[in-house]
Amino acid sequence: MFVKLQLLYTTNLCFHGPISANPKAVLVSPQEKAEKVHHRSNNGNKGTTFVKRYSPGCVNQETQLSKQGLEKNSNDGTLEKRKIRDEHSRGGGGSLKVHTKCSTKWASYGGCIPDILESLDTFRDVGKALRSWEERINNKERTIILKEQRRWDRALEILKWFKENGHELNVIHYNIMIRTLGKARKWSRVESLWNEMNARGIAATNSTYGTLIDVYSKGGLKEDALFWLDRMLGQGMEPDEVTMVTVVQLYKKVGEFRKAEEFFKKWSLGKPLRPNNKKAVAALEIERVANSNASLSSHTYNAMIDTYGKSGQLKEASKTFVKMLKQGIVPTTVTFNTMIHICGNHGQLEEVSLLLRKMEELRCSPNTRTYNILVSVHTKHNDISGATKYFKRMKEACLEPDLVSYRTLLYAYSIRKMVHEAEELISEMDKRGLQIDKFIQSALTRMYIEAGMLERSMLWFQRFHLDGNMTPECYAANVDAYGEHGHTLEAEEVFVRAQERKSPSVLESNVMIKAYGIGKCYDKACQLFDSMQRRGIVADTCSYTSLIQILVTADKPQIAKSYLKKMQEAGLVKNCVQYSAVISSFAKLGQLEMADDTYKEMIRYGVQPDVIIYGVLINAFADVGRFKEAIAYAYEMKRTGLPGNTVMYNSLIKLYTKVGNLKQAEETFKLLQSSEGGAAVYSCNCMIDLYAKQSMVDQAKGIFETLKRNRAANEFTFARMLSLYKKLGRLDEAIEIAMQMRKSQLLNDPKSYNSVLDLFIIAGRANDTIYTLNEMVRAAVKLDDCSFRSLANLLVRYGVSRESVGKFEVLMKKDPSHGIQAWTSALSSVLEVDDDCDSE
Repeated sequence: MFVKLQLLYTTNLCFHGPISANPKAVLVSPQEKAEKVHHRSNNGNKGTTFVKRYSPGCVNQETQLSKQGLEKNSNDGTLEKRKIRDEHSRGGGGSLKVHTKCSTKWASYGGCIPDILESLDTFRDVGKALRSWEERINNKERTIILKEQRRWDRALEILKWFKENGHELNVIHYNIMIRTLGKARKWSRVESLWNEMNARGIAATNSTYGTLIDVYSKGGLKEDALFWLDRMLGQGMEPDEVTMVTVVQLYKKVGEFRKAEEFFKKWSLGKPLRPNNKKAVAALEIERVANSNASLSSHTYNAMIDTYGKSGQLKEASKTFVKMLKQGIVPTTVTFNTMIHICGNHGQLEEVSLLLRKMEELRCSPNTRTYNILVSVHTKHNDISGATKYFKRMKEACLEPDLVSYRTLLYAYSIRKMVHEAEELISEMDKRGLQIDKFIQSALTRMYIEAGMLERSMLWFQRFHLDGNMTPECYAANVDAYGEHGHTLEAEEVFVRAQERKSPSVLESNVMIKAYGIGKCYDKACQLFDSMQRRGIVADTCSYTSLIQILVTADKPQIAKSYLKKMQEAGLVKNCVQYSAVISSFAKLGQLEMADDTYKEMIRYGVQPDVIIYGVLINAFADVGRFKEAIAYAYEMKRTGLPGNTVMYNSLIKLYTKVGNLKQAEETFKLLQSSEGGAAVYSCNCMIDLYAKQSMVDQAKGIFETLKRNRAANEFTFARMLSLYKKLGRLDEAIEIAMQMRKSQLLNDPKSYNSVLDLFIIAGRANDTIYTLNEMVRAAVKLDDCSFRSLANLLVRYGVSRESVGKFEVLMKKDPSHGIQAWTSALSSVLEVDDDCDSE
């Protein structure tokens, strides 16, 4: 594997000890967020701005403004919303919530900051809180004060006080407020703040745009985030590394992995993101070489490795990881966690072990998430002992397993019915006060049920029921667990407990109906459904569908039809699925008039039948010889323009074979041959039968030879061809078919044997006749009337009286064993005498 080879290749890379004097070999520490690079402005001066690259294929700015409901004011360039997003909370009144602050952190600021922050937490009125420092708060202190606010409305109050009292505000203050409001998802206020900046003449910086992109991205507003990115590029600014990673993660979050990859590659290669922007292109031409060779932070590499992993590009993820090592960027625990997760999900457990050894080599300690991934990966690949081993190692490393750790392993134990191990984990979780969620609770109920510990399972359910925290989904899962295994009484008990809640849901009723169906308690299923309305529960599509399916499975289509009518009246019938089930049930029971009535009712309600319904009706009527009705359904299906399928074509060929309509059969057979699955042996046999009835040897032989080449010919195929040749007097060809049947072991029932036996009698092949009869006796194939009729005709032909033949038939009925011997002896004697005569 790629990872294994590359890890071995990079084993000798040194990440500790003396560092080379070569500047390119200097390592970036895990704590460093990004590399600062120089940005040359038009006048040649150097700054410390982060230079970023972007290439999402941005659309026209005015179009984006329109999409976001923003309009550009022609006078001052501000953005105005046509429709302001809803805000559920606008802040303002009410008492000030006091936040508990870390005194050590406050003290670390020094000066008057600790006192100011404490005063702001003490006094609701901002003016009163800041009165003592009103004239001497500087820019840096204003920055810290705004940054330390944990409530967006409080931060806005303080910002307003600064403005009203003539305090200078700069872009940094606005950047802080944008982040605070963005995290609180107060989008209209963020946009108002942007307009305020424009009105005050405060120019947005790279950091401002980066913050806007970040908060909109994390708020799930992809288009808004890309709008701000497009506006940023329009100002001649390029994303810095942090913003680049934000956009990569945005694309990754919505599953657009290719865009994320393209964006990263363009940015890292220093390619212009807006070629039509001459200002941006000129600046980029200067910086391209410097930035394309600049080292990236571990955060960036982590983001790209994760992106490749989520898009299933294991090789690309591995190459990025190796490149990171070669460039001297020390992988963090996050890096290794991502790589372990990717390799593990692809079943590369050997590479997982190599990555763990690499972590040791680089003295990068695994954290709880590392072990959680290892536990998950090993359970996924059914290595439960490996999962248990890493869970224990986590504890040995003095790391506390979290909820994810316990739940992952507990679920793995539960589905494998490892009761003892599961109960040990439950005991540990109880001691630590860790909550078992609804999915694990129902999985453990199933574990006890499948382990045959029914009483234990009920005690387990009662524990959670008595706590009063079970959701409708959890009750339903428990009902379903009992119902699926046929424990109807226990399912009922859980259902009753669920109904004790103030607002029972339809979900529990649906699974209880299903449980009654599995337990064959059909009357109870109907009673429960009928009681739902009295209990204030409105039946949904699932309720009706489950009950109808249960009833038709129990061969009760008449009752099912009554509920189908109610479902129709409730406006819940969206397709013909339920009608199909009822019609099929009537057809199965031979109640064809009821099937036809249900079909007509469906048409009256405007429900369009599908090919399955037509197939059921055509087969049902054709099987009882009511060809007129069957053909009427076939024409109706064609009239509606429904596309056929192989099942439908087979039904039509079967029908046309029975009525002898060769033309329609041939047309349908051509459609079947051109379909994806091709013609099945059944339809081919039908066509051979039709051609045989018309004595069309060449056509029948063509299909027969095709089936033989495909090794699909069965006993009916051979028997029909044998009959055709026998009918036309082509006995040599018929005998050849018979020999092929014997060789292919296709003689296995009375019908096929009778066909061959009769052929040998007609052809006068005495030895083959005796051999075939003995073969039937040895194979315990029961001779029927057809068999004895052929044998009787043979004996009479050779001079045996009909009276003697009659005695054989009587003996056969009284004592089949001696009767068979009598027939065989008589035939052998006659045929041997005949042979003697022939020889004389």
